[in-house]
Amino acid sequence: MHRTGLTELEVILAVAHRQSFRAAARELGMSATAVSNAVAGLETRLKVRLFNRSTRSVALTEAGQRYVERIAPALAEIQRASEEISTQPDVPTGTLRINAPPETASLLFEPLLREYLQRYPQMRLDIATEARMVDIVAEGFDAGIRLAESVPQDMIAVPITTDVRMMIVGTPEYFATYGKPQSPDDLKNHYGVGMRMSHGGIYHWELERHQQKFAVNMPKRVVLSEMRAIHQAARSGIGLAFISEWFISEDLASGKLVSVLDEWCPYFDGLRLYYPGRRHPPAGLKALIELIREIRDRKTVA
Repeated sequence: MHRTGLTELEVILAVAHRQSFRAAARELGMSATAVSNAVAGLETRLKVRLFNRSTRSVALTEAGQRYVERIAPALAEIQRASEEISTQPDVPTGTLRINAPPETASLLFEPLLREYLQRYPQMRLDIATEARMVDIVAEGFDAGIRLAESVPQDMIAVPITTDVRMMIVGTPEYFATYGKPQSPDDLKNHYGVGMRMSHGGIYHWELERHQQKFAVNMPKRVVLSEMRAIHQAARSGIGLAFISEWFISEDLASGKLVSVLDEWCPYFDGLRLYYPGRRHPPAGLKALIELIREIRDRKTVA
């Protein structure tokens, strides 16, 4: 019998069916003493005798008969549910709900999310993107994606990306007009593209070199709340932007954007997939975690 955790009820039904404590014990793989104790314990809590016993026989009382008639269908349904869930196929199916910052999903589609959906065609990804931090458990998500520094301490975190840094960039035309800053203090003489945070405030650029930190509050020509919009504003040449290198690697390689003050832009831990520390994560989440590690191992070997 598949054990459900409702041991006392299973014992009651087995004794009622076998009309014997020893026979019920053999059916359940328990000792006769444990069966007897389970029955006695339930009778004590219910304050009613369920069985009449003698040295030769065991029989349900009238109250016991009514009790068994009520619990038997419910316990049978619980046992079927337990057996079905424990025999689920290894191939993930269903929906995996993930909470992530805006624009993160587009960064992860190649190759992670595309390969995941190709490998598990019966899975569906439901990705909610929002800037605010949410309680993924309270709001019904299976997992979240955030920068490592933002992952709650009570969560299990799996690295998705390598370390990354924010970079100060502008167009060649902008620098031809205004010159390149040689120090963080020079930035006060430049125009910037500001970033509005989810709480409404404007982000002050955080620069650091040799444990010396510098918070930049430069004149803003425009303030935006989406990284891709900030990227486009920088490419238009209206000012300098402080932007993740994930978004600008191709522009740096082609020369459309030029970075400055690189020595003041340290690396920090990248994106993490995180989820509650429960013993049995959903099959779809487990498959995603395994794929993340597989892709990371491929890059390490390459």
